[in-house]
Amino acid sequence: MKARLNKFFRWLPNWVVYLLAFLWAAWLFYQAATGAMGVEPINALERAYGELALQFIVFGLAITPLRTYAGLNLIKLRRALGVTAFFFVLAHLLVFVILDLQSLSRTWTEIVKRPYITIGMLSFLALLPLAVTSNNRSVKRLGAASWRKLHKLTYIAALLGAIHYVWLAKGFQLEPIIYTVVIVLLLLLRVDFKSRFSRPI
Repeated sequence: MKARLNKFFRWLPNWVVYLLAFLWAAWLFYQAATGAMGVEPINALERAYGELALQFIVFGLAITPLRTYAGLNLIKLRRALGVTAFFFVLAHLLVFVILDLQSLSRTWTEIVKRPYITIGMLSFLALLPLAVTSNNRSVKRLGAASWRKLHKLTYIAALLGAIHYVWLAKGFQLEPIIYTVVIVLLLLLRVDFKSRFSRPI
């Protein structure tokens, strides 16, 4: 079963991920535009895009632990998942700026005034250079080692995104906390505690 799954993931083209993400984003937008998302469609669409962004970030973070502990190799799809995560973060931001606030000056005021929006914007800024360099030309120009170091900004963006989600939630909501716990656990799985604590002092 594991071998069949790995064969399928090696075969699966990246464009399938992009196409499905675009279609899902378009479907959500259509639902919001036609009133299928309730009495506050803009807020519902904004939240839906934000949650999808976090989900794709989680999928991307899970690739290495899945290969290490479960033997599932999804490395081929990691870049597509990362770009798709940025796509949904950008969609989340555009809905907030264009449809919700409808003003760049108000956007800047909200970023400065509300800490949870500040955190969300910092997460977006951390993802921006990763999206720009998610191509083979950038890997060659930066060098593989430097490119990998740069893309560790994903960890910071993931944590900031989780904090943003927890902070904006009104009252105690379990879902944002679950996302945060999962992200922290996935990051901890990447730490080689054995080698760290076995180093001579």
